Amino acid sequence: MYLFRGSPTRYVQLFVWITVDIVLWGFITKYFTESVGAEFSFVTTLLGAVILWDILSRAHQGTTMPFLEDVWSRNFLNIFATPLKLPEYLLGFIMTSLFTTGLVVVAISLFAAVVFDYSLFSLGIYLAPFLGILFLFGAALGILGIGLVLRFGPPAEWFTWPLAAVLSPFAGVFYPISTLPDWMQTVAYLLPPAYVFEGMRGVILTGVISGGSLVKGFVLACVYVLLMYALFTYMYRIAIRNGLIARYSAEGP
Repeated sequence: MYLFRGSPTRYVQLFVWITVDIVLWGFITKYFTESVGAEFSFVTTLLGAVILWDILSRAHQGTTMPFLEDVWSRNFLNIFATPLKLPEYLLGFIMTSLFTTGLVVVAISLFAAVVFDYSLFSLGIYLAPFLGILFLFGAALGILGIGLVLRFGPPAEWFTWPLAAVLSPFAGVFYPISTLPDWMQTVAYLLPPAYVFEGMRGVILTGVISGGSLVKGFVLACVYVLLMYALFTYMYRIAIRNGLIARYSAEGP
């Protein structure tokens, strides 16, 4: 958060890509709706999906980025000279991600409302659990990314960026899970975002969704956070035991 106060250009990086996404998809969906002339609104489904997915991606990157900045600035090893514990260090990343993701939610909600007359709040009371599930899963992906860099060194940062994108075909962001092959459906229902996007379409089409599916998505998201934390701790111990931690003073990204 201090870095944001000291470097206003960070806000550009925080908002520019998601704004471009909203502009592109907003006009595409508006064109589809006007061309087809159907009562079904592409804006509420596709643009809503883009916004929710970008929130997950922001939670993922917001958790990973502070750690990578410590690596790039050769500051990571200095953490060992402080009384800061590993869980506290990781929690700091998650809190930073929560802060930046919150800023993004507010900004894109206002932007979409002004430019495309679309409001995330049209999802009603379901918006809060949707955002909670997406943030938790995004944070879990961020923790996994940090663990990969710890285990395999700074060059492994290139494995962290596409984590969310690789999972997006399984999450049913733009289409129902039922359109996927059977084996992909099996994978999809192991991913918390699938319940969010299926739920979003349910809210738009019928106005209600199954509370059980939201509970399952939330429980899965919590399980992933715990699993990724356990994996992160394991990789950290390997790095300490094998002396791999020393590479952070000798290698660049």
